[in-house]
Amino acid sequence: MTIYFDDIEAGREVVTARRTVTEADILWFCGISGDFNPLHTDIEFIREHTPFRERIAHGHLVLSITGGLRSELDNWRIVAYLDCQRRFLAPVYAGDTIHGAYAVTDVRPSRSRPGTGVVACDVRTVNQAGDIVHQGTDVLLVGGRPDGGESNQGGSRP
Repeated sequence: MTIYFDDIEAGREVVTARRTVTEADILWFCGISGDFNPLHTDIEFIREHTPFRERIAHGHLVLSITGGLRSELDNWRIVAYLDCQRRFLAPVYAGDTIHGAYAVTDVRPSRSRPGTGVVACDVRTVNQAGDIVHQGTDVLLVGGRPDGGESNQGGSRP
C-alpha cells in the first residue's frame, strides 16, 4: 500500500528490519569507496594505535545499510532524498546487528513542487546492545495523492 505525503504526520515512528554487518561488507565497501584506511583494513594498526578491538565498518557503509533496510519507508512515495546529516557516535564491528529508527519531526507542503511535501525525520541507527551508533536527520520529498488529496495539516511549518 502506497503511503503518500498526505498520510504522514509529525510523530510517526518507523523501525526497520535488522541486518548483521559482515567482514565481507567492510572489505567490499573498501573496494567500492576506495577507502582503505587502516581502521577498516589493518587489525595490527587498530590494536596498536586505537581503542577499537577489531576493524570497524565505514560510517558511510553503516549509513547505506541503514537506508536500505526494509521498512514502512519502502511504501512511502519518496520523490527525492533532499538532505542527510549524521553523527557517527560509536563503532560498528563485523558481527554487529543494526537497525534504523525514524521519527517524523516535520511535515510541510513543498513550496517549489506542487503536489509534494517535505518530511523531516530524526534517524537513529541502533546496534544489538541498544547503543545508538549513528544519529541525525533525513529530509525527504514525498509525493501527494495523485487525486489531489488535501495537504497534510498534521505537521509543523517552519
